[in-house]
Formats: sequence, structure tokens, C-alpha cells
Amino acid sequence: MTHRPVPSRAGSRSGYNPDRDHKTAAARSARARPRRPALLATAAPATADGPATAVTLPAPLNTTTLFDGIDRLPAAAESRDGYVRTAFKHWNAGAIPDDGCNTRAETLLQEAVDYPEIAPGCKLTGGRWFSLYDDTWVTAATGLDVDHLVPLAESWDSGASTWTAKRREAYANDLASPTSLIAVTAKSNRAKADKDPAEWLPPAVGYHSPTSPAGSRRSCAGR
Repeated sequence: MTHRPVPSRAGSRSGYNPDRDHKTAAARSARARPRRPALLATAAPATADGPATAVTLPAPLNTTTLFDGIDRLPAAAESRDGYVRTAFKHWNAGAIPDDGCNTRAETLLQEAVDYPEIAPGCKLTGGRWFSLYDDTWVTAATGLDVDHLVPLAESWDSGASTWTAKRREAYANDLASPTSLIAVTAKSNRAKADKDPAEWLPPAVGYHSPTSPAGSRRSCAGR
């Protein structure tokens, strides 16, 4: 049995303390991006054929908040026509294709509060996890599901139907973002199923986003 390093996600929930203030997925995604440096006015050099000419610079960039930006997105009717779960290939070989652990196992390793032991075939034994959806401690990997925070069906409805198969696979196995996959109890994940926050919210009220009461969310998966 061995321990092995797992690529960490920025903002990983490993070592979660339920008594510590924990930002929700929506809040974590609201990190401000660095502003671009200001453009300096320039002019084309003078030539023998004539004087220098002014160069037209692009208009200054407009800035806004994340939620104002979401409100400005064009709205369109969702469509689940043609959806099948197999359109999103998962789980694939994960971030380390040669280690024998797929994306599901690597998510469990990233989010373990107490690290499990890894047997051949990436069988996880021991370990401990905290399920944020229902404030529940879990001591067996088999008791956990790895959930897509934006359900695959919901992403299809909102634009993923137009993605390539490769892009859908990348989305379904996204280990890089802390707002893509989450390890939770099987019971809570199956209660959520393919519902969005207008239809289902976690029973753990502390995990709710203050900006996402039922009916307030606008899906952006197609962006």
C-alpha cells in the first residue's frame, strides 16, 4: 500500500473543518481577475512622405462584478433534446494517466481529510471525508459519489450540446477547478440528481450561496 502525490486544485477542500467559515462554489468563482495594464498612446513615426499620424487605440475596457456580468448574459430557452449521459465520457484516466487512478479516485484523494491508503488497482482503504452537502463524515470511499456541481444534463441544456466530444470529456473530468467536482455522500448526490439550484439545494444550509435562492440562478454552461 502506498501514498502518492495527487495534483491539487486551487482552493481544494482537503482538510475541511466544518467549524471554519467555508466559501461556497459560487463565492469561490467570484475571485477578481487582475486588470490589464493601461495602454499607452503612441503615434506612427514621421516619414519622408509625410508627418506622423496618430494611432487609434481601442476603447478602454469596461469592468463589472461577476453577478452583474451574469445578469447581462443573453437568455435562451434550455433544450435537453438528444441528451445522453454517455455523451460526457467519464471517468477517464485522470491527471496522472499512468497511476491507475481514474478521475473519481483522484477527486477522493484530493478531498480526503485523512488520507487513505492506496492498494493495487487504486483501491482506497481507510481515510475520512466530509460531505459538504449534508454535513456528514464518511469513513469509506465506497460511501461517496463524485458529483458535478453543474449537472451534466444541465450543462447540455445550456449549451454543451454544441461542444465537441473532447470538450465534454474535459468538462466531465475537470480536476483543475474546485467548482467542478465534489465528493459527497451517495445519498445527497442522488437526491440532487440532475436538478439545478432552482429545484434542489443541499440540506446543509451553511453550504448555500447567499446569492442563490431557488429560482435566482442562471446557467452559464454554454459560455
